[in-house]
Amino acid sequence: MGKGGGCVPSKKKPSSISAEVAPANAPLSIDSAAAALPSTTTTSSQSISKLKIFIVFYSMYGHVEGLARRLKRGVDGVDGVEAVLFRVPETLPPDVLEQMRAPPKDDDIPEISSAAELVAADGVLFGFPTRYGCMAAQMKAFFDSTGQLWKEQKLAGKPAGFFVSTGTQGGGQETTA
Repeated sequence: MGKGGGCVPSKKKPSSISAEVAPANAPLSIDSAAAALPSTTTTSSQSISKLKIFIVFYSMYGHVEGLARRLKRGVDGVDGVEAVLFRVPETLPPDVLEQMRAPPKDDDIPEISSAAELVAADGVLFGFPTRYGCMAAQMKAFFDSTGQLWKEQKLAGKPAGFFVSTGTQGGGQETTA
């Protein structure tokens, strides 16, 4: 996963649970554990912001887009969580897409302007088609653009997942996933 990714806490970020809650050798009770967690109660003047899960995908023919829309419905069905769809920018010229008979992209789903937008997410799901055991080049180009974010550990600790689609059995999902 790399330095600071996944479930391993980053050395550069302080722990979100304060050491003042209980001494290190003291037994942890339910009350002290609850006190260490961020408060989820609200007053009439405050509101809780929803967790934002970005669903970032590339889809040429609409198959992965369909999966992304279904994931969004599932995520939006969880109280306190909101999914936001983003399309990875297309790298093929319009005339090539026309020759490949690719349908037009849905204008209701915005393109992610840069990888830096990922910092605003509480979690990310990535979706892409498999191409002969590899991800689509458009998604690879997007992942390549995230290098500075990882170097600065701006994505450290953010949960992430992925989903893939392929056109045939043995079409690459076994090596891509």
